[in-house]
Amino acid sequence: MSIVSGILENVTEVARRAGASRLCQVNLRIGVMREVVPEAMDLAWEVLCEEDPLTDGCKLTVEDVYPESVCNACGERFTHDRFHLRCPVCGSADTRLIHGRELDIISIEVEHPDEPSQP
Repeated sequence: MSIVSGILENVTEVARRAGASRLCQVNLRIGVMREVVPEAMDLAWEVLCEEDPLTDGCKLTVEDVYPESVCNACGERFTHDRFHLRCPVCGSADTRLIHGRELDIISIEVEHPDEPSQP
């Protein structure tokens, strides 16, 4: 709930400053290492969007970012799941996560008062 609340706070502020009459869609990029539960996020989004006429009916799209690390021992860049962080080339556990913990607002789509509503 707090993640969604923070996102909505940021995007509604931007939309209002831009003179938007309605926030139509928010596009996020979230790393799977962030361990956000999609169902909980969807429910929180639905509930919190209903509280403000600017966000009521706003759609949420999420792009998953899968883990990628670099080995500090040999320099190998590799993808992996949440649990296997060892370098597949040299076996070192001295690795650094470079992707997979993102929580980024990529874009928002708004409607302005002078634009017709989308069906």
